[in-house]
Amino acid sequence: YPSGNLAIIVTRERDHLICIVQEDELRTAKIRALFQSDGRSTCYYPNGDEWINTSIHGGQYLDQAGNRVRRWIWPNLSPGPHVPLSPIFISLNRHVGVRILAQDKIFISFLAMGRQAKFNMGTKVQASAAHQLPPPTQLGEDELLLLAFRVRILQLFDRMRRCLNFPSSEQWNKIQPPTYLMTQAVKILELCMAADISDELRSSIRVIVNA
Repeated sequence: YPSGNLAIIVTRERDHLICIVQEDELRTAKIRALFQSDGRSTCYYPNGDEWINTSIHGGQYLDQAGNRVRRWIWPNLSPGPHVPLSPIFISLNRHVGVRILAQDKIFISFLAMGRQAKFNMGTKVQASAAHQLPPPTQLGEDELLLLAFRVRILQLFDRMRRCLNFPSSEQWNKIQPPTYLMTQAVKILELCMAADISDELRSSIRVIVNA
């Protein structure tokens, strides 16, 4: 840091690289983020609470009250429907930022006195290794509802496109949605059958994706 305090440490432990981001403090040297080349990483709020956590399966984003705001699964490990990852950018402090674009694109950037350094601590799990990983935890109620509403919104957008493309046609509303949307709807229903949720919620999700 411009203050002279150590900002980022990159070290090697056996076959793994570890990147540690410290706060701009002399006495405590509080850890603000920890990234490992095996796919695990954690970012912390200034008070030490967990902010972002990633693993070889996916990640989650928590607010300062500890509530989960977002959760995702890396696409290459999830052949079925999954909660997509929108780019994430956070500022750990005035000089250090973190961008998460994909599993292999997790960037730590340091900017001070007009100069910048950037580190990519992302990793890409190969398909062969992915098959050997333990299965991810089952999706919860919030994730299943989010997937169902996502499919429903895509279905509505498709109907709007058909209406705009064929404004004079009386048959556009009878056209089936694209195959990929129908496939996603079926897979969401399969996930509901495997999940530990109430029959009422399962029925609600079925109505959402089949509306």
